[in-house]
Amino acid sequence: MNPCTSRTTRTTPVTVGLTALSLLSLSACGALGDTGGSSDSTSPRERNDITVGLLLPDKDAARYEKFDRPLIEERVGVLTGKKGRVAYANAGGNAAEQSRQFGRMIDDEVDVVLVNAVDSEAVGPDVRKAKAAGIPVIAYDRLAEGPIDAYVSHDNELVGEVQGRAIVDALGSEGKDSKVVVMNGAPADPNAALFKKGAFNELNGNVDMVKTYDTEKWRPEVAKANMEKAIDAIGADDVDAVYSANDSMAGAVIEALEEAGVSDLPPVTGQDADLEGVQRIVEGTQHMTVYKSFRLAAGGAAEIAVARVQGRDIQFDSLTVDRVDSSTRKDIPTMLIPVVALTRDNIEDTVIRDDVYDVKDICTAEYRAACASIGLTP
Repeated sequence: MNPCTSRTTRTTPVTVGLTALSLLSLSACGALGDTGGSSDSTSPRERNDITVGLLLPDKDAARYEKFDRPLIEERVGVLTGKKGRVAYANAGGNAAEQSRQFGRMIDDEVDVVLVNAVDSEAVGPDVRKAKAAGIPVIAYDRLAEGPIDAYVSHDNELVGEVQGRAIVDALGSEGKDSKVVVMNGAPADPNAALFKKGAFNELNGNVDMVKTYDTEKWRPEVAKANMEKAIDAIGADDVDAVYSANDSMAGAVIEALEEAGVSDLPPVTGQDADLEGVQRIVEGTQHMTVYKSFRLAAGGAAEIAVARVQGRDIQFDSLTVDRVDSSTRKDIPTMLIPVVALTRDNIEDTVIRDDVYDVKDICTAEYRAACASIGLTP
């Protein structure tokens, strides 16, 4: 089979090393846009002075400001010969503020909007307003309701499966009698439901999920308060593992356990490969995180956005070979990025090899001894 052949039906990605899925390989297959010309049946609009509106949801997750925004800005610049620009706004976790930001972008007549919704349902009316104004909308990371043109994310159910499997594997033969606290993400985030579904696929029947919580707006302080409730209910020493949907909540969970006097911490999962999460994995306080290639997701989103504005249909179709459904639209053209479980054993093969962090970023003075114990030296 030709490795550049597009898939037209939804398939389940496997957990693979993400460096093999580089943007360069997509470019070699003709999947990524090239401002030097196009073989599309529809001639692209010959303009590079485009404005991409970028709406990100919050600053609690370090990835948005540190990776997603600069990577999208960089790729838009490359694709447009540095003539394109990104108009950026961060909602700070406030859906009403994101709606106001969205409205300003519509009023400013941006050419396309990339939106990572604070609340997928609440953003629907704004998506419809943009479409009525002739502005295409691409959902980024979280699936938004309304007539979106495309969706770029990771296989979010697989994320939960990877997390759940990590707990089952860590508990081993004692799993079915083990007490696991479940710390899900925000109820308004459709990704959180998919993480939960994937995790429960692995946890159900294999562990005893004694306490389950949703975490309003993914806030670490909410996760910590819920973990304190769980500790009060079942006892600090009786918590055998914690399913935490992301790294910032994992840090709060671990803090609550340590404040309760737990010195031998149980396995705690995470997601996003935040620097602090990776450092906790190095020192052994966090069991794992899910590494999602920000470079592939951000680069892919920029490619899709520019292709849509410039009318490059072949490039757009070759990037969006998967399909997902929302409650308001079926068969949404989608790019799904695979994920990988990051542990102490593969830090070098993931975030370091992909230039997310340098060894010196991870192995600061506080973590130098722990780094040395697993062969990481600045």
